Amino acid sequence: MDHAHHEGHHAPHEGRAGWSGTPWTLAAQATLHCLTGCAIGEILGMVIGTAAGLHNGATVALSIVLAFVFGYALTMRGVLRAGLSPRAALKVALAADTVSIAVMELIDNTAMVAVPGAMDAGLADVLFWLSLAGSLALAFVVTTPVNRWMIGRGKGHAVVHAHHQH
Repeated sequence: MDHAHHEGHHAPHEGRAGWSGTPWTLAAQATLHCLTGCAIGEILGMVIGTAAGLHNGATVALSIVLAFVFGYALTMRGVLRAGLSPRAALKVALAADTVSIAVMELIDNTAMVAVPGAMDAGLADVLFWLSLAGSLALAFVVTTPVNRWMIGRGKGHAVVHAHHQH
């Protein structure tokens, strides 16, 4: 009988800080959740910045701010449904997502800036969209092991699991 899923799902919110058996699937799910909020903010920021003709630095800054806003908002939405107050939900979102979003934003914005011409491409340019998609995919790949490590220590997305309704 496979206990890996059972243990990986329950161990983080049982408070086993040193537990290292967190499955990759739980880390990938946490990263995908984070990527959803980040991608919404990142894409919106890149589209607004590009459409408005903002300087590359301003476009990246806007994308980062919006990625954090949407990332935290998605987590807060879930824990608010579980009955937490807005203040408590914000604390959970900050604890659960800050490192994950920061790593994701570092990777995807660095990748986007590193692709020659991507930041200067227009919204109708395939280079813009392929670079953005590739940067988000790379961010997912790099952030998943970070989330696995954090969940295994009862941090990051494990904080959210304590508030999920089963």
